[in-house]
Formats: sequence, C-alpha cells, structure tokens
Amino acid sequence: MIVSLTGTLVESGPTFAVLDVGGVGYELGISSTTAASLPANGTSNVSLFTRLVVREGAIDLYGFASKDERTLFDKLVSISHVGPKLALSVLSTHTPAGLAAVVMADDVAGMSRVPGVGKKTASRLLMELADVFTKDPSLKGIAANEAPQPAPGGLTAGATNVQTDVTEALLAMGFTSQEAALAIEGFKEAGANTVEAALGYALKRLGRRN
Repeated sequence: MIVSLTGTLVESGPTFAVLDVGGVGYELGISSTTAASLPANGTSNVSLFTRLVVREGAIDLYGFASKDERTLFDKLVSISHVGPKLALSVLSTHTPAGLAAVVMADDVAGMSRVPGVGKKTASRLLMELADVFTKDPSLKGIAANEAPQPAPGGLTAGATNVQTDVTEALLAMGFTSQEAALAIEGFKEAGANTVEAALGYALKRLGRRN
C-alpha cells in the first residue's frame, strides 16, 4: 500500500499533480483544496498523503494535503454509489473542517453546492457522514478546528469565514482554486465585509458581474 509520496512537483493543475520520486513520475488525482496548497512546479521535497484505488480495469492514485482529507476520502468512497470522482468533488467544494460544519448542521443546501449532487443525494450523504463523524475518533476533532480564532495577517475570524464561503462559491461556479484565491485578495481592505459584497468584489476582479 502506498500511503505517502515525497518528491519534486513536476506538474500540477486543479485536478492532478505529478510527483517525481527517485526518477519515477507518479500522477495523482487531487482536490481543489489540495491543489491550492501546492507550491510552484519544480519545488522539491513536496509530500502528499496518498490512497491507491484498484477497480476493474483501472488502478488510480490519489493525493491529499492532509490526513484528514484522506480519511474523509476513504469514508466518502465507502458510501454506496460514491466513487473517487464524486468524493474529490465533495472535497474540492468543502475543506475537511467546512465539510464537518455542513454535516453537523445537516445543511442540505451546503452539500448540494457540490457539482452533480442534488437534494436527495445531499440528504443521503449527510445522513451517512453524520454517523461517520460521530463514531470515528480520527474525525471528531475536525469540527472543533473550525472554532473562531484570530487569523494570520490580521484578519478577523469573521473575515476568514467570509473568505471561506466566497472561495467555496467560486469553486462551485467552476473557477479554479488558484483563480479564487487571487480574486478574493484584498476584499477586506476594499470594505467588502459580507459574503455578498466579497463575492461581487471577487467576480469583478475575475471580469464577471454579479
């Protein structure tokens, strides 16, 4: 079982990363969350937690920036009718802490923001994951990590929550994690202190009108 890889980041995009490990290139499927955490291509000593998924006619390797994300991927693909593609879509729409918050709040609308997930599927996922978060010791601390606290760079916890919500909204619209991160920069200084104002600010920077 391949549980992690460390090497040089050769190439990356919103859905994949290629690591050169000892002269062997490994292509990994990744979420937008992991993509946003990656350094510039060519950086050495880059580590990702991994999961190898063997299916009929396919052997795929997936990479994750954190153990929490990998654990949630495992739990998601264990749910009936949830494959790796949908699991990554969930993890691209919500960070592990964000997903915990959605599950604990039984937020159907929040889960329905995942591309391809309707209300019926969202309700089923929430029910399955609620049991997982309650019973799995390795996941109990994730929701606690979402508690308000001072953010780096002088941002308040409220500003951080606005940034998270707007980033997730932009990802749901089809923008890449890199585009979303650049678009939201400077929103607080511009006086965009609500989700609606910050989203409008980000869309203007992306060349689209709210």
